[in-house]
Amino acid sequence: MTDQIAFTDFLKVDIRVGTIVSAEPFPEARKPALKLAIDFGPEIGIKKSSAQITKYYAPETLLGRQVVAVVNFPPRQIGPFMSEVLTLGVPDENGEVVLLHPSLAVPNGARMF
Repeated sequence: MTDQIAFTDFLKVDIRVGTIVSAEPFPEARKPALKLAIDFGPEIGIKKSSAQITKYYAPETLLGRQVVAVVNFPPRQIGPFMSEVLTLGVPDENGEVVLLHPSLAVPNGARMF
């Protein structure tokens, strides 16, 4: 377990739901990854993300899927690609990423609280 933080610190992390509108292989990445474009609604728009999710997810199965991402980290250069948001997942028993997503459809841009 990590150190405890204040609730106000948690509120600084802007975690939103978005819908994947495009997904394609990212062969230039050091580890197998996909390039995603995620629609976070009119306030935030479409943002790009690199995600190491190739074990369980093929690009064509991701279109239209809602995911959860941190939208207020600074962009990060990953090879030739600028990743603008951190798509969230948790490791399975083998360390492979399983995406986090809402159990029911919610509006794009909905903020986690």
